[in-house]
Amino acid sequence: MSGIDEQLKEMHLDNVYQEGESVILPILPLRNAVVYPEQGLQIQVGTKKSLELIEALPEENKFIGVVALKENKEGEPALTDMFNYGTLAQVLKVFDVSDGNKSVVVKGLKRMKVTSWESEEPYFSGRVELLDEHYDSNDMEIDAFQENIQNVFRELVELAPYLSSDQQNVISNIRHPGRVSDLTMATLPIQNAKKQEILAELNVKERLKKTARILHEERQRLQVGQEIQSEAQDKMSKTQREYYLREQMKAIKKELGGGDEAQEIQEFRRKIEEQDMPEEARNAAEKELDRLEKISPQSPEYTVSRTYLDWLTSVPWNQSSDDLMDVQRAKEILDRDHYGLDEVKTRVLEYLAVRQLKREKEQDSSMKGPILCFIGPPGVGKTSIGKSIAEAMNREFIRLSLGGVRDEAEIRGHRRTYVGSLPGRIIQEIEKAGTNNPVFMLDEIDKLSASFRGDPASALLEVLDPEQNDAFSDHYLEVPFDLSRVMFIATGNYSDPIPPALKDRMEIIEFPGYIEQEKLHIAKRYLIPKQQKEQGLEEEELEFTDDAVRELMHHYTRESGVRNLEREIANVFRKIAREVVETSEAPGSIRKEDIREYLGPQKYFSEVAERMTKPGIAMGLAWTPTGGEILFIEATTMRGEGKLKLTGQLGDVMKESAEAALSYVRSRGDDWKIDVEAFDKKDVHIHVPKGAIQKDGPSAGITIFAAIVSLFTGRMVKDNLGMTGELTLRGNVLPVGGIKEKVVAAHRAGLDTVILPEKNKKDLDEIPDQVKADITFESVKEMAEVVDLALEPQSEKEAA
Repeated sequence: MSGIDEQLKEMHLDNVYQEGESVILPILPLRNAVVYPEQGLQIQVGTKKSLELIEALPEENKFIGVVALKENKEGEPALTDMFNYGTLAQVLKVFDVSDGNKSVVVKGLKRMKVTSWESEEPYFSGRVELLDEHYDSNDMEIDAFQENIQNVFRELVELAPYLSSDQQNVISNIRHPGRVSDLTMATLPIQNAKKQEILAELNVKERLKKTARILHEERQRLQVGQEIQSEAQDKMSKTQREYYLREQMKAIKKELGGGDEAQEIQEFRRKIEEQDMPEEARNAAEKELDRLEKISPQSPEYTVSRTYLDWLTSVPWNQSSDDLMDVQRAKEILDRDHYGLDEVKTRVLEYLAVRQLKREKEQDSSMKGPILCFIGPPGVGKTSIGKSIAEAMNREFIRLSLGGVRDEAEIRGHRRTYVGSLPGRIIQEIEKAGTNNPVFMLDEIDKLSASFRGDPASALLEVLDPEQNDAFSDHYLEVPFDLSRVMFIATGNYSDPIPPALKDRMEIIEFPGYIEQEKLHIAKRYLIPKQQKEQGLEEEELEFTDDAVRELMHHYTRESGVRNLEREIANVFRKIAREVVETSEAPGSIRKEDIREYLGPQKYFSEVAERMTKPGIAMGLAWTPTGGEILFIEATTMRGEGKLKLTGQLGDVMKESAEAALSYVRSRGDDWKIDVEAFDKKDVHIHVPKGAIQKDGPSAGITIFAAIVSLFTGRMVKDNLGMTGELTLRGNVLPVGGIKEKVVAAHRAGLDTVILPEKNKKDLDEIPDQVKADITFESVKEMAEVVDLALEPQSEKEAA
């Protein structure tokens, strides 16, 4: 089944074609136009019956028959004025034009014949039969006619100003002989009678013969006309020649009904004059407009050129919003919408302060926008703070999600040679904003991925480089656009997947996880009022106690951000909303004991109190893309041959840390009164729970060491103590990363002591004061210090 037949099947008209039955369709008469199958055409509709027909079409499946008129007469046509052969067409788009008329875009689908006319009121309708063309695919004469038509058309392109090389390329690449004939006739500005003759011919071979004859006649006419025109132009001055050609073009367009196109061109000319465009963009627009004037409105190139001009004249080349330079007001807005996040707020206020100083000193206030990158776990406010920054700066806000984007054209746009091409998302969003200096948030930049369509991360290198984005090149516009005034903000959960070259162009700002006190403050100030209003309880006097919020944080959520906390608060309010509807009463306050009644049994329990119950267990601190976590290390022995077994889905680095820890304990076991010979008779099994999660990294080295020493000495690891650090076979403790997130996780888990490498003491400056006040920090240089700090003292019985 052909593509057209499949399309007919979707229309539920396939039975007409397959069974030869007829069907009644509304008929739209055409003046000065013939529509061929697979041809798109824009038609001006102005007569009463035709307007009635368009208005009566259903929302879906707008199918009509289009039939050309024998003569171009004024007023309503009669049945005798129409040809019997026409085309089944689909109405793609209808829009209003001046004087109550309409413009209709149709696409031809298949040849048809009106076998009888059914009615003339309120519009024409007739019984039609769909027709099928026929030809012998092995007939060599058909191939010869087809090649001849393509060759002659190539010559016509050089002679005729209304033809383009793109049309020649399209016709040269068509393989179906009937389609070659149809598209060639649709392109030529010849009499309707000749076009109708080709439309009515179902024998493809005969159709090709007639098309070839018409093409030869047109070539001969153009050659003669070119010779006459050449002689006439030699006698005219340049000014006279231009005047003559313009007047001739106006007359031709008027004859072809091109009044709306002329008005459209004048509108584009007005926009170019009024638009404050750079010189390069203005030159490109004027050049394209001159080209548009020469293109026939029936040509597909006309739509492509018009769309390009639409984008060129609507992009805000020099339209900027005035920055609000009130630093104090900006600080109030940022503090109003977000609690904490001091580093981010400070950076934005610094940017505004610099711009204010430059403006006060009457210097150039056009300052290149910073490229910030917010990295942190989900739910800490990375995306939402972008809107607050835009409000504080009095700028438009744009958000573009990059998660899963794998096509470079999404960033840079498509070349205009492609059908349906558009600018990239960067230019599209800026055009929607209407200013060239918005706050542009690139969300989830760490989720970009490459494919055979290109690497979008590489395309962002130019966008996010302040030194070169003042001349950003979009493939569609082909004119440099200044992005230096845009304030770009990228967000991501972690920075490792971001390519180094792209990361180097951005200023990374880490978002830590929230501590308990910060979560409590955010819940009381933002989450509870918001959810109370969204669940329809804003008029109820409800008090959400602090103990109830802490109960949610400790036993119903476990996260670095506040997204799940907000969900659980909403869950509680929904339960209360049901109570209000059923009993017309609302509880005055929500207490800790009410939470379990609303949400059921608690979801999370304190692992610290339950699991630090015997020797061989130590608690470490780990960094994850979603924030810090506590990590248990469990060690046990069994009768064996001195082998080491590791489980818990550990990575290679973590396995090597375990091997190094065991080797160090065996080499220095006498220092802690460990029977070294026992290692040869026992196998050591080290397990890290939560085996479904991949774990890796060197920072668990001293934790594994402490668990092994605890196991072989029988000394318990101290309660409420966490540790992190890399060990060496020499007994040194090396620094590790993610200290801030790890300490915040320790505080969230209720630990009161943390052991850190000596060289990580500098990282304590980044930790919130509330956390530092609740935790005792111990710094170590060597492994022997870990034993004294982490393990309970050896009892006299054990020492003996």
